[in-house]
Amino acid sequence: MGRTLGKKKNNALAEFVHWFRNSSPYIHAFRGRTFVIAFGGEMLSDAQFTPLVHDIALLNSLGVRLVLVHGARPQIEERLRLRGAKIRYVNDLRVTDDTALVCVKEAVGSVRVEIESVLSMGVVNSPMHGARIRVVSGNFVTAQPLGVHDGVDYCHTGQVRRIDARAVHRQLDDGAIVLLSPIAYSPTGETFNLAAEDIATAAAIALEADKLICLVDGPGVTDGRKRLRRELTLPECTKVLASKHTMHDETVRSLQSAMRACRHGVERAHLIDRNINGALLLELFTRDGVGTLITAERFEGLRQATVNDVGGVLAIIAPLEEDGTLVRRSREQLELEVSHFTVLERDGMVVACASLYPFTDEKVGELACLAVHPDYRGKKRGDLLFDFVERHAKELGLQRLFVLTTHTAHWFRERGFKPADLDALPVKRKRMYNYQRNSKVFVKSLD
Repeated sequence: MGRTLGKKKNNALAEFVHWFRNSSPYIHAFRGRTFVIAFGGEMLSDAQFTPLVHDIALLNSLGVRLVLVHGARPQIEERLRLRGAKIRYVNDLRVTDDTALVCVKEAVGSVRVEIESVLSMGVVNSPMHGARIRVVSGNFVTAQPLGVHDGVDYCHTGQVRRIDARAVHRQLDDGAIVLLSPIAYSPTGETFNLAAEDIATAAAIALEADKLICLVDGPGVTDGRKRLRRELTLPECTKVLASKHTMHDETVRSLQSAMRACRHGVERAHLIDRNINGALLLELFTRDGVGTLITAERFEGLRQATVNDVGGVLAIIAPLEEDGTLVRRSREQLELEVSHFTVLERDGMVVACASLYPFTDEKVGELACLAVHPDYRGKKRGDLLFDFVERHAKELGLQRLFVLTTHTAHWFRERGFKPADLDALPVKRKRMYNYQRNSKVFVKSLD
């Protein structure tokens, strides 16, 4: 029994070390970046709220600049019910009459105090010990009335007029976490109830944030079989919203917010299931994440190659064939194998390519012909292609990738490939090995 427990402990420690080492590139990449994190008032009564605060504190300690946007819908409705007041929504927007506004003020104030108190904890033997987080809230959001739409007077329900980005950045520069509530004021001194999603989106755009992260009650965006859609471009998001596939109202609102943010310069938006313990860390510090990533449609795009791309691929690889970096391929061979190729297209021009040849019986794949046009190097396009091929290999059920190279061993080693001998190759590929080229073999596990 003791040996079994010891083995389990050692395995757990090894897994921790493996995860921590693999997370280091993300730690470096996120330092100094601005993330806007939005969550509903439901989160405060949920068992995952305290772990979320611990994760937020960790991000803050790693140098991530954080803006938190909270909702208060359940807290407002609870106060309305206690008063016997009517709860009224039109087009998923609350009609905030005078009674509702009083409840909004009470609920938002209570929620904000609760969030600030939890973020201020520093109990010994807890993840918050020594955090010393400063939380700043205030009138960073200027509002205006939503007014009358289709004959409905929304009363004290408002919309974002302006985010004081300069003031928010000053607080972030000083190391504080900025907390934005779903209530804001107009230049005439009126108070308005705002949707948290709208504030989060407007803040992400105004601050030129690197990420907008929405914690939702569900697994992000799923397909018709309830499978998680891990990545979506804006055109794909539009198709999802137009489909008959039903989604939770909160997920729809968050997806619309993410789309708007990406259209206005936010590079990435994430929809994450708030019910998963550590979901924020899992999404940010693991390659596959646990939610749905939304990105804007790029001027450049990855896609499977067609016969029409053969000329573009040849133009890229020909110089590398001349200097011996790549094996020579005839046009006829490329036309036959083009289905194995992925190309990166920029405004109609193929600027990079890579190929994946699967050996399904051995669950191994060969990464070959990874090349970038000389005019477009230095912008991590090679990494973009490599990541895509690696994900595709996993989708095919492959467990390892291998490369044969004579010139670029260090590039592959920096991306997790390890030296191997010829016996690591599939039998069929080993028979085709060119001993005159004397290519070195490198293998990467896909676990």
